[in-house]
Amino acid sequence: MSVAHSIACDPAPAGSKTALRKALLASRQQLVHDPARDARFTDRIVDLLVERAPRCVAIYWPIAGEFDPRPAIERWLAIDTRAQSALPVVVERHAPMVFHAWRPGAPTRRGLFGIPVPEMPIDVEPDLLLIPCVGIDRARFRLGYGGGFYDRTLAAFEARGARRPIAVGVAFDVGRVDTLPREPHDVALDVGVSESGIW
Repeated sequence: MSVAHSIACDPAPAGSKTALRKALLASRQQLVHDPARDARFTDRIVDLLVERAPRCVAIYWPIAGEFDPRPAIERWLAIDTRAQSALPVVVERHAPMVFHAWRPGAPTRRGLFGIPVPEMPIDVEPDLLLIPCVGIDRARFRLGYGGGFYDRTLAAFEARGARRPIAVGVAFDVGRVDTLPREPHDVALDVGVSESGIW
């Protein structure tokens, strides 16, 4: 497994991430439905989960054209019947997220931003996170939506002395770039996955 690390660098210009985020989101929204591509992507995620063999995986509820990881997690849970899955839950706008147990098909309710969260709030501790990316680069640095939720959540594991989950960035190939603008607080994810590969 690649070790997550911080880098020292000059702060990125404030507008550079904003402009890139807008361009990458537009590219993703232009993708047409492609069952063969989605099947390849699902296979990549299932292969990764089988290889890493986590006990609990937190996925995300897809929004804004993100890849849907739910078919992958459903397949993986059928393979590893002892494993658990979960969804992230935003409890406050500027706080780390928590994770509640959830399986495909289980009831949900609307969360803080209207994104579905498990109806039954059962706290779990995931050891692998599937993290949606607007953009991701060769070194596995991530561009998100700018809210900082995953940054705060990953930092919170380390702040309380808990082992940080394996952080897997999930993005379509249109979201892959050579190098993203970086700021001093940015931390690389452990793994990146798209429909064409795992790195």
